[in-house]
Amino acid sequence: MKPILQTEHLILREFNTSDAAFIIQLVNSEGWLKYIGDRNIKTIEQAENYLLNGPLKSYAENGFGLSMVALKKTKTPIGMCGLIKRDTLPHIDIGFAFLEEFMGKGYAYEMASAVLNFAKNNLKQAIILAITLPTNERSIHLLNKIGMGFDKYFSFDGSTEELMLFCSEALLD
Repeated sequence: MKPILQTEHLILREFNTSDAAFIIQLVNSEGWLKYIGDRNIKTIEQAENYLLNGPLKSYAENGFGLSMVALKKTKTPIGMCGLIKRDTLPHIDIGFAFLEEFMGKGYAYEMASAVLNFAKNNLKQAIILAITLPTNERSIHLLNKIGMGFDKYFSFDGSTEELMLFCSEALLD
């Protein structure tokens, strides 16, 4: 499968349904459950449905989406990173999640920087957003490191969960 992006150590490629076992591992990892939430994906069928109705649907509708991050040398899957178009936000946002054993090695920074540059230069997106929980210190640090700034606290409609909105450029309310 042709990569979307390549960096010094990593490959970003589109997910396919054969990645279902990895999805089960990632979405049930401690960090995902703590900071993103339980998606109740425990079986291959549930993981395939997640892929079909999430990333694969986004590729078809938007031309981009969350994608597989793998080590370049070994092709070992280590996480996901990509762009999301939500009906509830005015601009696309960047998202990422990595398996615990691959955190703290600079991989998230390497790929998130590449995806942000791709969004700006290839997709011509002037503004890219990101959302995270106020308790997710690693994500906050990474978002600051890739040049995104805190914009405001907000909650999605119908939710009381307070989130932090980050932006690649200053937003005017």
